[in-house]
Amino acid sequence: MIAEAARRLRDNVQKVIVGKDEVIDMALAAILCEGHILFEDVPGIGKTTLARTLSISLGCTFQRIQFTPDLLPSDVTGINWFNQKTQSFEFRPGPVMSQVVLADEINRATPRTQSALLEAMQERQVTIDGVSRLISRPFLVMATQNPIELEGTFPLPEAQLDRFLMCLQIGYPEKDEEDRILLRFGTEDPLIDLEAVMDPTEVMELMQMRRQVRVEDSVRGYILDITRSTREHLEVQLGASPRASLALYQSAQAWAAIKGREYVLPDDVKLMSPHVLTHRLIMSPQAQLRGREPSQIIEEIVDAIAVPVED
Repeated sequence: MIAEAARRLRDNVQKVIVGKDEVIDMALAAILCEGHILFEDVPGIGKTTLARTLSISLGCTFQRIQFTPDLLPSDVTGINWFNQKTQSFEFRPGPVMSQVVLADEINRATPRTQSALLEAMQERQVTIDGVSRLISRPFLVMATQNPIELEGTFPLPEAQLDRFLMCLQIGYPEKDEEDRILLRFGTEDPLIDLEAVMDPTEVMELMQMRRQVRVEDSVRGYILDITRSTREHLEVQLGASPRASLALYQSAQAWAAIKGREYVLPDDVKLMSPHVLTHRLIMSPQAQLRGREPSQIIEEIVDAIAVPVED
C-alpha cells in the first residue's frame, strides 16, 4: 500500500518537476517519517517549486514563510493581541500552525527568528506567553537555503540542523530535462492546476504503516556502527547524535516501504546515510583547512564498515 501511495504521489509531483526521481523519492521517505526536509542548492534549481508541489500534493493545510532579516519570531509563531471589543486577549496563530510549512530562504532570518521554529520542529507545538498550543498532525517543515550566498545570511545553528531529517541537493538538470522544463513552463504554470492526491488522514496512516517495516538486529547494529563511527573519527569535531541514529533507522524503513519491501536491507542504510548524516557533522578546524567535506567522511565510514550478510 505504501509503494502504491508513493507512486501516486510521485506521479503527481512529476506533473511539475522534470526528472529528479531519486530526490523526489527521498523527499517522500522523509514525509513517511514525518521528518523535516532542508533543500540546499544554488538558486534557480527548483527548491521552492519542489517544496510547494509536495505541499499541494499532500492535501494538508499549507503556509509559506519568506524569511528575511527583519522577520520577527512572532511573525512565525503568532501573537496574543488585545481585542478592544471583547476586552480580552486573543491568540492570532502564525503560519507555523499549519500542517506543511515552507520556510523559504531560512538562512536569511536572524538566529532569534530561526529559533522560533525549534520547539515546533521537535515537540510539534508552540509556546506563547506560557501557553503551549499543539500543531495539527502531520506537521512538516520544508526549508530552502542557498549555500553559496553569504552576504545577508545567518548559518543555521547545529541544534536546528539536527532537527532536519534530511538535507537534499537537487542539482542541475540534464540537457533533455532542461528542454522539457522549457516546454512545460513556457506556456503555463503547471502548479496552478495541481491537485492533492492525499489527505492528512491517509498521510498519518502511511506513517504508521512505515513503522511496521522490519529491521533485523544485524541491520540495526549496522546503523549504530555508522553513526557511532562519526563520533570517533579524528577529523570530526561533532559527530551524529542519537537523533541522527533514529533518523537513519526511520528513513531506511521508509525507503524500503517505498520500494515495496517489508524489510530493510543494508543497501537502504548505505543509500540514506549521506542525506541523513552529512548536514549533522561539524568538521575539525584542521580538516576544514585541508578542504575535507562531511560527505567524504560519511562515504569513507560507510565503505570501511562491514556490511551485514544473511547467515
